[in-house]
Amino acid sequence: MKFPKLAMVGAVVILSAGLQGCVIAVNGDGEHYSSSDSVTKKEKRNRTAIASFTNGMSVDAVQRELGTPEFSDLWTVDNVRYRVLYYRTQRVHADGNTTRDECTPIVFADGNLIGTGELALTRIPENN
Repeated sequence: MKFPKLAMVGAVVILSAGLQGCVIAVNGDGEHYSSSDSVTKKEKRNRTAIASFTNGMSVDAVQRELGTPEFSDLWTVDNVRYRVLYYRTQRVHADGNTTRDECTPIVFADGNLIGTGELALTRIPENN
C-alpha cells in the first residue's frame, strides 16, 4: 500500500515535533552530552575563574581567561572610564537564552579590575 505524499509529510512533521528543543552531541570520546550540560560546564568554569581574579587585572587578561562576554557596557564619569563585562555563571530561566541576571558582572575602571558581582556594580557611578 502506498502512502500519499501529504500523509508522509504529515507523519514527518508529527514525529519531528517531539524532538524540538533536544540537542544531543557526541564528543570525540563517544560520550553523549546535552547542550544544557555544556552550558552548566561553562557556568562552572566561569565561576571558578572569576573567583580567582584579583583587583588590578586588565580587561585583556580577563578576556583571555573567559573569552567574549555575553554583554558589555562602557561609560565615562568624571574622567573615569568604566567597563562592565558580563559572563554567564548561573541558570535562572531554562529557555536557552542568556540574560543579564544569569551573568556575573566584572567591573573595570580605566582598564583595571575593581570588583566582581552585583555589589561591585552598585558601587560605580551612573552615567547621567
